[in-house]
Amino acid sequence: MNFNFYRSKLIIFLVIALPSIVVLVFIFLKSPSSPPVDENDNCHQTNLPYQDKTLPIDQRVADLMNRMTDAEKIGQMVLIEKNSIHNLGDIAKYNLGALLSGGGAGPKQDTPIAWLQMINGFQSATKDTCLGIPLLYGIDAIHGHGNVLGATIFPHFIGLGATRDPDLVKRVAKATAEEMTATGIYWNFAPNLDVAKDIRWGKTYETFGSDTANVAQLGLAYLEGIQDSSADYFNVLANPKHFLGGGNMEYGTSRNKKFKVEEGNITIAEKTLRQVHLIPFQEAITGGARVIMVGTASWQDKINSDNYHLLTEILKNELEFSGFVVSDWYGVYQIETSKYNSLVRAVNAGIDMVMAPFEYKDFISNMREALSKGDITKERIDDAVKRILTVKFEAGLFDRPEALPGGLSVIGNDQHREIAREAVRKSQVLLKNKNSVLPLSKSLKKIIVAGSAADNLGRQAGGWTTEWQGIDGNYGILGTTILEAIKNTVSRDTDVEYNKKGDFSIRNNFADVGIIVVGEKPYAEGWGDIANPSLSPEDLLVIDKVKAKSKKVVVIMVSGRPLNIKEYTKNWDGVIASWLPGSEGQGVADVLFGDFAFTGVLPVDWELY
Repeated sequence: MNFNFYRSKLIIFLVIALPSIVVLVFIFLKSPSSPPVDENDNCHQTNLPYQDKTLPIDQRVADLMNRMTDAEKIGQMVLIEKNSIHNLGDIAKYNLGALLSGGGAGPKQDTPIAWLQMINGFQSATKDTCLGIPLLYGIDAIHGHGNVLGATIFPHFIGLGATRDPDLVKRVAKATAEEMTATGIYWNFAPNLDVAKDIRWGKTYETFGSDTANVAQLGLAYLEGIQDSSADYFNVLANPKHFLGGGNMEYGTSRNKKFKVEEGNITIAEKTLRQVHLIPFQEAITGGARVIMVGTASWQDKINSDNYHLLTEILKNELEFSGFVVSDWYGVYQIETSKYNSLVRAVNAGIDMVMAPFEYKDFISNMREALSKGDITKERIDDAVKRILTVKFEAGLFDRPEALPGGLSVIGNDQHREIAREAVRKSQVLLKNKNSVLPLSKSLKKIIVAGSAADNLGRQAGGWTTEWQGIDGNYGILGTTILEAIKNTVSRDTDVEYNKKGDFSIRNNFADVGIIVVGEKPYAEGWGDIANPSLSPEDLLVIDKVKAKSKKVVVIMVSGRPLNIKEYTKNWDGVIASWLPGSEGQGVADVLFGDFAFTGVLPVDWELY
């Protein structure tokens, strides 16, 4: 055998292949898909102090943290969209502590039982972690548990703002929490405490309006209803948002080229920021808020999630907020082009939990690197994790029984729908009532009904219903349309004729009244940023058609904000601001036909003439 020959071949092979081998090894070691995992020698033990619900929460937290590795702590600091979890084993592998469903992100079927099974499946995966720390699962149930088929859809906050009724708002929140807990979800990204100062903003309908005192009062009521603690833990965690000043972003300053307001800049002085926008958060913190979400706006050109003065000096130190601070969707990663640098700046500014929402492996690798380099200190991580774990214990995640199918009957029950109907009728604002055309008689001979929103639950519900941007139609929502409500209310002898486009063939006689239900197509943030919120040409045409066939016309506005209608209202007899009433359209008919009086008050200015 010619050893020199084979030795020469081996040397040639190594010369050619070695660089590739080195590169592959380097990529493997540096790959964010495989961050190193610390081993914990104290896995799956029982009867430990942190598992003892009779001990004070601070003792349980201290005991648990003493048992945690750095990797386990870092895993608690990331909030992940559930669709990024392609392998349930990753929950244990990366010690993930929090998941969320974005708008429309649920099981393949939106049924209550499918939601419950999905959530319980995620929670079961935490049992494979060493310490068995439960997941905190969050969702935008901002006007009811709107992603779940059959859930009660309450009026959006702009409508609740018109009620100026804290007791009602508290009951709405409590009912929402009951439907959430039935599916095993205990964290609601609400209430929105933004004070809306520009109706061109697509999030206007998510707020209680433009009056700071009203926002503060109703926001506190909502928080108290969500965080009912009659079982020695919060029924559901409230999450006041968006800290701070989002309602005052300037039009046209958005960092996102698709938007005009959302992710925009706030230029007001700190004195105004405090007097107008901080007060609702002060009230919420005093009232027991345990999670605060930071918005994606910038204040004086500095992104809020990078603002140490706002997050640490004011929120944590001055207001003595002891809960945890969570960032909004990708809010942290807008600070710099470098994800590493963005993450370091945000955590050091005061963000405790980062809504990634997809790149959890990158997050973990970057956090470990930042810890090893000293860019983020161990003390800062421990502070964040202590805050998060404290809130998890307060929410009863370690102690509350697992949600079971038997509890799903609460979703969309008669009691909740009656609360929603009450909220609808109390939110209706009478904008014009020429010659007392309203309330209408139930015994009118002929009523014609038209308009894009007359028989459309999707438009009644608006954004954050079934899908993030909402739906335009009657699929995915159970409820009563305004048209159905009208038919349910009038006498048997009243002829109610409906045509969406207003094409009626009345020849000799006019209808006693024409009711036109028009407004905005569903939208959510960003895509709802519009320079001139107004009725569409199609809606205006329908109104003209109905007016030509009716003795009197009543226009019902289904919208998330005031619309520019001042050129047209002189030709209409009655105008009602219905806002986004949700699933219970019967509440509109309650005041339209006089079973209840109009009591709603504008939560924002609406120029009519």
